[in-house]
Amino acid sequence: MKTIVEPFKIKMVEPIKATTAEERDGMIAAAHYNLFKLRAEDVFIDLLTDSGTSAMSAEAWAGIMRGDESYAGARSWYRFEDAVKDIFGFQYIIPAHQGRAAERILFSLTVKAGNVIPNNTHFDTTKANIEFFGGKAVDIPCPEARQLDLDHPFKGNMEISALEKLVAEHGRENIPMIMLTITNNSGGGQPVSMANIKDVSRIARAAGIPFYIDACRFAENAYFIKQREAGYENVAAIDIAREIFSHADGCTMSAKKDAFANIGGFLCTNDAQLAERETNILILTEGFPTYGGLAGRDLEAIAVGLHEILDEHYLHYRLLSTSYVVTHLKDAGVPVVYPAGGHAVYIDAQRFLPHIPPLQYPGQSLSVELYREAGIRGVEIGTVMFGSDPHTGKETPAHWDLVRLAIPRRVYTQSHMDYVVEAIGNVWERREAIRGMRIVEAPAVLRHFSAKFDWL
Repeated sequence: MKTIVEPFKIKMVEPIKATTAEERDGMIAAAHYNLFKLRAEDVFIDLLTDSGTSAMSAEAWAGIMRGDESYAGARSWYRFEDAVKDIFGFQYIIPAHQGRAAERILFSLTVKAGNVIPNNTHFDTTKANIEFFGGKAVDIPCPEARQLDLDHPFKGNMEISALEKLVAEHGRENIPMIMLTITNNSGGGQPVSMANIKDVSRIARAAGIPFYIDACRFAENAYFIKQREAGYENVAAIDIAREIFSHADGCTMSAKKDAFANIGGFLCTNDAQLAERETNILILTEGFPTYGGLAGRDLEAIAVGLHEILDEHYLHYRLLSTSYVVTHLKDAGVPVVYPAGGHAVYIDAQRFLPHIPPLQYPGQSLSVELYREAGIRGVEIGTVMFGSDPHTGKETPAHWDLVRLAIPRRVYTQSHMDYVVEAIGNVWERREAIRGMRIVEAPAVLRHFSAKFDWL
């Protein structure tokens, strides 16, 4: 069958408000042209993020009702712990209220001034947390990743020769860990192959450097491996996931992505001494080790979601529905990151708006225009997000300027996606009239969340 069918039925609905173009012009101006500052009720299709925005299942809601809110040793904690250990396989699990909290605990104990942390591509909070503790976040994506429209199955891979060179140059004493983000969010949501994961693990272990996986979208990555990597065609997604983590020494996880949860995350390790130190910081900053800043009901929802996300009928639909949007845009001539990632559609704003130079933020301009056109909220991933040095304030164009349209899990239907395709096509037709932007005011760190903009 050619028709893409959602492998679920809708049990509860929430109204979304339609607005006029004139109303949207006023609302985005009042928000200083920063889409993070909009009221959610004034957004028609919200593709700002897939983090914490998923629709939970009937079983997850039942888990919420079962939530044990005991301060210590709650039943919900043990269900959560069992689910994480079943899939991820690590010995020690540190719960946290979200992924960046797990990152902060990890980096506060491992990163020192002058350290270097390689990754295929760090995302914004990971990079910011590393830099907060004086480290340098180094991105070494594979060469294929730099060609945004190249059809390559694993453009999320790390460049192995560059990693070997970096390890030789800086040495074990200056590299507290090697990280790999699956899927590669900043690089267009592209997957990492099992072969690449094994290569990174081999280099890390030979050098005696811990290897950590940023596991936010591990299930999508596992299914990409099943679809695209020889030898895994008949392996279950859950077993592919287990193999992925068997090559690592630990992970950070935002359960707000590939666990369908609205809040939550965790940090894993096999290092008993490190786990004890992490637990001490957890108690100081997040909560007791059997809840870690989460309600029992949230632990239950995560426990359910971690297994639901590995349902291959769902994963097939998820990747196919994202590819549907990317293919239609590509066929219309819109420059997109290709092939499609799992969780989002990425528009190449530099090629969409070639008349706007990087330091006039084409990605931000395009994001604002999509809202003005159709009430769609996306996010810039480019020079606004990554172009400023937090220590010197120096402005440097990012490698690329993308607009990410992150698709919440089980929230929007096929007709919503057709609406998105149509709206982008309308903006594409009038692209030459779109102007660049300037930053009026911004903080030194993670400025994209709160910066104020205006048109040039």
